[in-house]
Amino acid sequence: MSRRFAGAVTAALLGAPFIAAAPAQAADEVTLNLIGINDFHGRIDANTVKFAGTVEQVRQSGGDASSLLISAGDNVSASLFASAVQDDIPTIDVLNALHLDASAAGNHEFDKGAADLTGRLSDAADFPFLAANVFKADSSALLDKYKIFTIDGVDVAVVGAVTQETPSLVSPAGIQGLTFTDPTDSINDTVDELEALPDPPDVIVASIHEGAPDGTKTLDQNAAASPAFKKIVEQTDPEVDAIFMGHTHQAYAYDAPIPGEPGKTRPVLQTGNYGSNVGNIKLTFDKDTGEVTSYTKANIARTTTADADLVSTFPRVAAVKPIVDSALAYAATIGNEPIGKQTADITRAFNAGVEDRGGESTVGNLVGDSLLAKVKDTPAGADIGVTNPGGLRTDLLYAGTGGTNTDGVITYAEANSVLPFANTLNTVTLSGASFKKVLEQQWQRNADGTVPSRAYLQLGLSKNVHYTFDSTRPEGDRITSVTVDGAPLDAAKSYKVAVPSFLATGGDNFRAFTEGTTVDTGLLDYEAWIDYLRANAPVSPDFARRAVQAEGLKGSYGGGDTVAFSLPKLDLTSLGSPKNTSLTVTLLHGGNETSLGEFPVTAGAASPSVKLPAGVSGPARLRVDVAPSGTSALLPPFEITKPASTVESATLPVIPQGSWTVVAVKVEGVAGTPTGKVTVSEGDKVLGTATLWRGVALVLTDARSLPPGEHQLTVTYAGDDANGAGTDVVAVTVIKKRGH
Repeated sequence: MSRRFAGAVTAALLGAPFIAAAPAQAADEVTLNLIGINDFHGRIDANTVKFAGTVEQVRQSGGDASSLLISAGDNVSASLFASAVQDDIPTIDVLNALHLDASAAGNHEFDKGAADLTGRLSDAADFPFLAANVFKADSSALLDKYKIFTIDGVDVAVVGAVTQETPSLVSPAGIQGLTFTDPTDSINDTVDELEALPDPPDVIVASIHEGAPDGTKTLDQNAAASPAFKKIVEQTDPEVDAIFMGHTHQAYAYDAPIPGEPGKTRPVLQTGNYGSNVGNIKLTFDKDTGEVTSYTKANIARTTTADADLVSTFPRVAAVKPIVDSALAYAATIGNEPIGKQTADITRAFNAGVEDRGGESTVGNLVGDSLLAKVKDTPAGADIGVTNPGGLRTDLLYAGTGGTNTDGVITYAEANSVLPFANTLNTVTLSGASFKKVLEQQWQRNADGTVPSRAYLQLGLSKNVHYTFDSTRPEGDRITSVTVDGAPLDAAKSYKVAVPSFLATGGDNFRAFTEGTTVDTGLLDYEAWIDYLRANAPVSPDFARRAVQAEGLKGSYGGGDTVAFSLPKLDLTSLGSPKNTSLTVTLLHGGNETSLGEFPVTAGAASPSVKLPAGVSGPARLRVDVAPSGTSALLPPFEITKPASTVESATLPVIPQGSWTVVAVKVEGVAGTPTGKVTVSEGDKVLGTATLWRGVALVLTDARSLPPGEHQLTVTYAGDDANGAGTDVVAVTVIKKRGH
């Protein structure tokens, strides 16, 4: 029973005389038709009319007057070219035409800053953006927390919230002074505000831009994997009757237990992304009891009905079509211009067919190359190019979607769709130590110390930067070596790094960028990208890794030792990446290269075991060259210590006090006949030295200072260029001379 209904019943019972019960009648029930979308991301394309038609079909199934269309955020930004080229206004116009009733703010609604959301986007939208958990410095809410609608005589409140990770996902400069609080706590606080109204709503719906990490998993599995999702489903106020979600681009429809109400559940739903599904929750509300008595939930796949039939059937779809047609025509005037060519697919990383932002990719590295190439010739200058995986929104496919000859032709629209955010390009001057810290921050941690849902983000790097890492090491110590232009990274040296402004201001938790000084180049990232594609046509994917995982290496080995290590991820997962089959290991030492063997690569992994030459010592590195990808990696430097020598010594077991003795010494090494000196001593006192000849020496030892008794003399070999030091102990007893 809702709080509002309970209060009304109590007042009625206290204020009216007792009367006989009226005959039972059928409950006055209303079915509320809630339609959900999320993460549309400006999908203005050949499927937009069908998306609109699906919304209208779902609306028709529940009755127009009984329906509410609700978005869980990220309607715009990271958009297709037809929407992006007009700053996403076509997308807003489509949602207006579909009569979107309310939208939670998504993190991407903040991509161009909070002022853009509260100004330009809100002015263009006929619907409110809602966020109960975003507050200004004076503690006031940035946006409306909720909106109340009356549907078939039932007051329905829609409460919005955005992921608390937003500050790490957008440019910090655009959200200065804002605080993003926990979405569950903020929704619960807002429910309390709603229930305190003189006329509280009958039904409450939460629209939250946060979600489960894997739609193929069960509710319990996702709750175990994501603290944010777990808190939403287990701690959201029981007065909330339904929950629409977004952000993670997953499709699911769960029956989630209502906290404090055993045996009762409520629907929790996310549609996936890009309008591929439309969510539908139908709530049956009993006006007599003030309760939701039942519900249904489903994700409805985008219709395959012909556009013409949808347009003729649904007036709102008829209004959507000319918006789409106009946007596509406008984009075509610019977007179909060929700007380059490619020889094969150049794509993001994938895992089981899904984009993997934790994987190195051919397109990410190519973007890194483009940023370096453009910025290094500006007054700001650059030594390194870096891009973030979240800024890469699609792929360059060999058989693309634009141009008159799609095979290998890259159009303006296709190129722009890879980098749709129009970030300004900055040069950040960092110390080598800070740049290494940037690489360490690929293992993500929020400013408050928590780990975000995407726990690792792989940066795209220009091809002059290579590094090795060991993910089994402690946080902050996982990057084991870095080279820039073939030289080891110098912790004290300054490096100029070309990056999108999003990264320069610490976005995606790469806060180490803020340790440097920043210069605005006046360029946009997509301009540098398109110029690079023009100047370097045709471009090809580079399947050589710039980051190589190497585990099990130590900081020192002895000459002749075996070095065993593992390389668990040698294959890229971008489309077209070859499966590696073999690698060679080469020892680099003293300006020389020594081949240590060839080893197989199976399922992208290898576990080489190599033997170091016995006569080698000093600083060294191993290089691995992987075929057929072309990956070449310098593994972390190590020290080869000289092999210890074996020392055998002997002397007379008994000598008179005040005498000399001779210690015979034999030294054997593993790298030729040892040369050099041997020393006999007791403690810190040297008693004698001699030079080896053919590995043997007779050391005249001054035992005159030794008092009577047993003594342990130490025989030490100092080592030579090839052989390590060695020691032995020889025992001698000093006896008193007669007459003493």
